[in-house]
Amino acid sequence: MSATDGASEPKQAEPIDREALRARYRAERDKRLRSDGNAQYIEPTGRFAHFLDDPYVERVEREPLFDEVTVAIIGGGFAGLCTGARLKQAGIDDVRIIEGGGDVGGAWYWNRYPGAMCDTAAMIYLPLLEETGHMPSQKYTFAPEIFEHARRIATTFGLYDNALFSTEVKGLVLDETTSRWIIRTDRGDEIRARFVTMGPGPLHRPKLPGIPGIETFGGHCFHTSRWDYAYTGGDPAGAPLERLADKRVGIIGTGATAVQCIQPLARDALELYVFQRTPSSIDVRNNHSIEPDWFAELEPGWQQKWLINFATLQTGGFADEDLVKDGWTDIAQRIRDRVVAEMSVEGATLGPETIARAFEDSDDEKMTEIRARVDAIVNDRAAAEALKPWYRQLCKRPCFHDEYLQSYNEPGAHLVDTGGKGVERIDEKGVWVAGVHYPLDCLIFASGFEVGTDYGRRAGFDAVGRGGQTLSERWSDGMQSLHGIHVHGFPNLFVVGPSQGANLISNITHNLTEAGATIASVLAHALESGAAEVEVSTAAEQAWVQMLEGNTQSFLGNPDCTPGYYNNEGGPIGRRERLNSSGYPMGPVAYFQYIDGWRKSGKFEGLEFRGGETNGDTAS
Repeated sequence: MSATDGASEPKQAEPIDREALRARYRAERDKRLRSDGNAQYIEPTGRFAHFLDDPYVERVEREPLFDEVTVAIIGGGFAGLCTGARLKQAGIDDVRIIEGGGDVGGAWYWNRYPGAMCDTAAMIYLPLLEETGHMPSQKYTFAPEIFEHARRIATTFGLYDNALFSTEVKGLVLDETTSRWIIRTDRGDEIRARFVTMGPGPLHRPKLPGIPGIETFGGHCFHTSRWDYAYTGGDPAGAPLERLADKRVGIIGTGATAVQCIQPLARDALELYVFQRTPSSIDVRNNHSIEPDWFAELEPGWQQKWLINFATLQTGGFADEDLVKDGWTDIAQRIRDRVVAEMSVEGATLGPETIARAFEDSDDEKMTEIRARVDAIVNDRAAAEALKPWYRQLCKRPCFHDEYLQSYNEPGAHLVDTGGKGVERIDEKGVWVAGVHYPLDCLIFASGFEVGTDYGRRAGFDAVGRGGQTLSERWSDGMQSLHGIHVHGFPNLFVVGPSQGANLISNITHNLTEAGATIASVLAHALESGAAEVEVSTAAEQAWVQMLEGNTQSFLGNPDCTPGYYNNEGGPIGRRERLNSSGYPMGPVAYFQYIDGWRKSGKFEGLEFRGGETNGDTAS
């Protein structure tokens, strides 16, 4: 079996009552609307402060560092690794990663819960496969293999050299007199850097549900991003959670993380209670091994070809073949097929209405299939009804799994559906839902990570730029940048992430490798020309932001969407929210083409290279 086998089940031919479906979607959304929005979540403080600790590597004390580097990379996840790799490829060797965890990997260092894997195919999700000579073992790889690949990148490009681990950045301040960034850490370090890149990740800081009484629970509890194998038994490789055999376990949350860890919990715990507010959309994963002989026949440049093919198809473009063939590209292909069919009619014209109609019809068809899949798998009729998602597929993070729904056929697994209201309260002995008490020995929080809070809070520090302005202040009314990378007032500082660039959320790492290549090109030019500072001009930043504000293609304000982190938890969508989640109006593929041309031109339009040996601006 090759890596190109399809992932979809047969299409449903039954007619769909569109009006009834829209009414159901809105009714389900309304059940879950809350006035507190993101404020419904709390930080892990007090008795939960240890949820932020590193359970995997013991912190070893050391003497503080007082030195200078050419490039400091804050964050050792794929954002930092991709940037560091591109810098090394550009001949920039004086690079230091500073990472709070005990190793590289970011999300894949912290997330070691049982069943953890990526919902994007490994052939495109794992960055720099050709450069590192690695073949993924499966179409969708599990977390241990992804973590090992992160370490492989660090080893291949010498990024372990000079790196600082178990070190949290606590301050980042621009010294305007020397054009250096001063980095202060929890180790007492004071490091000066000519350039700084920041890539803390879009889902980085654990959050907890603000349920009354949460702090009173007397049993064992932990967050999925700090899985406690000492309590549960087992290991990240999939060994049975044997210590749960006599335990009553509860889990709060049914998002992407819970979908993956619930199956081993249902298999191994005496009793498992899944407290659900909103069901996830569970499409077919159809995972399988990758054949070495097939992989060996791929021609040089294959990964870039696959990346563009996936991005093209997943965002509604046309290609001769679907190389990845997964749930992400499936719905996009349905949309294209409908558009082609409609345009074949004499006199038809292609307009926004045609695209919107094709999207709605395809989405309705896909979600009807997903709900039918629940009926086909889950034996208990009440549980099956509660597990059906009543919203558009991209309103929440789509999930792909071949064992999750089957978990509810385990004799000890119990779905506790809260009818969209969530858990009522928690006490010393367990959890209350709708007046019913569920006694528990262990409570697991699969409540995700902060989204929408201030950048400085999520990162754990705030950058202080020219004139003492913080990045959080600069972005108080929404992110302002050029390409999602350069921020006026913060020279020599580069942000690595998807927002205000391609914003390809279906494959985050593609955004990161391109951002890393862009930053490496800019820094190579700055070092070659001897520039002391690189900064986006006010005019260029404003022009980019104005272009982004003109992008109306967004799910944020869709009235059919149930609340979640994709749409500000159903709260008001203003300028701030739109800017923080915006992308290039012409789409990810167009952005990748644009930024490649921008880099290769050597003009770096919109940036100013000042001081040093340049004697003025070299780009504007």
